[in-house]
Amino acid sequence: MTRTVLLHLLDGTGRPLGVLPAYDVPAPWWQEVGDVVAGARARYGIDVSVLRLLHTDRPEPHGGTVGYLAQLDPGARVPPGVPLAPSEVDLSAEPLRAPWAEPGGPAASLRWAAAELHRAGRGPHLAVPQRAWNLSAIWRLDAAGSAGEAGGPVWLKQVPGFFAHEAVLLRWLGTAVPDLVPVLLAADGCGRMLLEHVPGEDGYRLHPAGRDAVAADQHRIQLASVGQVERLVAAGVPDRRGAALARTVRDQLTAHGADLAPVRSLLDGLPDRMAEVGRCGLPDVLVHGDLHPGNVRIDGDRRVIIDWGDGFVGHPAFDILRLTEAIDAEPAGELLRSWVRRWRSSVPGSDPGRAVELLRPVAALRMAAGYADFLARIEPSERVFHAADVPGYLHRAARTG
Repeated sequence: MTRTVLLHLLDGTGRPLGVLPAYDVPAPWWQEVGDVVAGARARYGIDVSVLRLLHTDRPEPHGGTVGYLAQLDPGARVPPGVPLAPSEVDLSAEPLRAPWAEPGGPAASLRWAAAELHRAGRGPHLAVPQRAWNLSAIWRLDAAGSAGEAGGPVWLKQVPGFFAHEAVLLRWLGTAVPDLVPVLLAADGCGRMLLEHVPGEDGYRLHPAGRDAVAADQHRIQLASVGQVERLVAAGVPDRRGAALARTVRDQLTAHGADLAPVRSLLDGLPDRMAEVGRCGLPDVLVHGDLHPGNVRIDGDRRVIIDWGDGFVGHPAFDILRLTEAIDAEPAGELLRSWVRRWRSSVPGSDPGRAVELLRPVAALRMAAGYADFLARIEPSERVFHAADVPGYLHRAARTG
């Protein structure tokens, strides 16, 4: 699967220029913009920053024909002879638009990163765009040595306000478990972060034994967070403990307007269910919130857990349920049994197995509510990324409840 890109161009001041002729890029993933930028440079000799997705010909990701809004980099010009079709993109203000999706937004973030690196005594960096969508903008910043040799990269990540607590978590985690998380170099308090490079590869193809190792790492993190949850909540980490989770899930799904009939009894019984979960005896801890293997960097025997924007304070079972969500029943069962053994050892007299079974449909409800919340907080053209997730997870909740 590939993408066909239609790039709607703005000049450096934000004035529309037109649409480049369509071109194909190999990666189908809509949020990945490295190939989009490289394609514009290779085919048309222009350097751009991708601001946001405008339109697609598919109802959900990925592949197909995708239109993006892009701005010429400072000093860049469209070469003579490059044909531009008229662009009818709506450039009116949108209150839910991400800062990096506005004209000049990427340049402002890169200026901030350059200033922070200069303050730290680190030299100039070349920005290589990686991702731009409603949940983050990411650039790899490649350093140049004194003789021009390539140095080690740094990563600039910018997230929306509802993920701004990621920097809070990385600061705490960097003290509590520094070997398991990325190094936070700087943060502006409004969603921008500079992160040290984490070598290795994303663990999307992680085998069951590798997933169990990740679960053990997260168990260590969660044990370290026991006794710290009030501090984390006070610092802005979302509180999803017991009754607070029940209220949040109900409110987010109700506001979304989804068909809740298949999960109505589950929602109505959620406060009582969460109270019963509490009687299973496990402590509230820091939960990653999206602990799938793609959020783990693997380098030999070293594992680093990344992307903490979904983090919250709540029940530890949510992470193992996410880690086992998309695998076959047999390896998932073994991972769950291993998780149960760890918690029984850490909290004698607890009943982690019972907690998992009670929370299995709640985990799907929580995911549906989380996506409903994303949809309420992002601009309309970007909602195509998540529109199918709410009904999908509601179906899962009804099936497992």
